[in-house]
Amino acid sequence: MTAWLSNVTFDCADAARLAGFWSEVLGRPLATAPAPSEDFASIGTLGHAAEDAPRWLFVKVPEARPPTKNRMHVDLAAADREAEVARLVALGATRLADQEMYGLRWTVMQDPEGNE
Repeated sequence: MTAWLSNVTFDCADAARLAGFWSEVLGRPLATAPAPSEDFASIGTLGHAAEDAPRWLFVKVPEARPPTKNRMHVDLAAADREAEVARLVALGATRLADQEMYGLRWTVMQDPEGNE
């Protein structure tokens, strides 16, 4: 037996707002049960052990995000990186830097709550 990625969970200040942003980014709808709220929202169906894509959970926490670099992050891919970066900025993301290392190129961005 092996484990699988079930959820990607974000601690946040406003669950519905951040989940709405990521729903648009990923082109995946918000789950409707339970209904998205400031306290909790999700992308993907709760209660299903293994879907084609992991659920993304957004949970309101009282403390602010620490002002340090994230130790874990999600990497997204797109056929046209520049066009996708422009789309994400229009949705509320912030472009931080363009990087190239190990033969790879990427753009570091932050979501509306500052997660890289």
